[in-house]
Amino acid sequence: MDYLNMPVDEVKKIVLGMDLNNKKKAIDDLECDSRRGIINLVKRLRKEIEDHNIEIERILKLKEYEYKYFKKGAKYIAGIDEVGRGPLAGPVYASAVIFDMDCIIEGINDSKKLSPQKRKELYKEIKAKALCYATGWCDEKTIDRINILNATYEAMRQAIGKLSIKPQVILVDAIRIPKINIFQVPIVKGDALSFSIGAASIVAKVERDEFMDELHKRYPVYNFASNKGYGTKEHIEAIKNYGPCPVHRKSFIRNIV
Repeated sequence: MDYLNMPVDEVKKIVLGMDLNNKKKAIDDLECDSRRGIINLVKRLRKEIEDHNIEIERILKLKEYEYKYFKKGAKYIAGIDEVGRGPLAGPVYASAVIFDMDCIIEGINDSKKLSPQKRKELYKEIKAKALCYATGWCDEKTIDRINILNATYEAMRQAIGKLSIKPQVILVDAIRIPKINIFQVPIVKGDALSFSIGAASIVAKVERDEFMDELHKRYPVYNFASNKGYGTKEHIEAIKNYGPCPVHRKSFIRNIV
């Protein structure tokens, strides 16, 4: 393309709309252009490509656990994680995700390190690229009845049982799930160290947050849309002022009520 005879703004519009591979090719065509706007554009493109390469290296490192078991012959590896063990209200969620060996999704990380908007964007991409995914959950009544740890195990078993593909290996954040006859690999801080677990944490977080947004419509005085059921100062004051609602975990608020 003859960029030299095009206005700078038009060149920017065309090049910035390209995919990364075509941006790399465009750099070769633009390097001989001495216009200041084009020089700055080339710098911007080089930085974008450098950032992309760094992110790919990070993702490949995140997949070391997956690669280890792929190399040992596993075809389907599920990452699983939970969200919502600590809140005073609402359910605990657990999600399981299976990817093929070559899947790359830039930005995957521990869901707690991502903005709500970024989580939603990644959630859509995870759903589109995963071989399969599933979510299980236990409500506040079950949590009160069997305790939060056992409810977490149950939510995880539900998620695994709903997968349309049975995994040969499960990568799980920190714990070992009882009553599961599948090889498990507990990984401390796994949501930040494993691609599949990180993806599962994002799925669980987005789906639980959406559920808490719905609960907010039913019980607005507790501001579940903001606190997602966690024990913020505002939430605790609301419990003291209005008393608990049906979705509060009675075993978690004994010292408040």
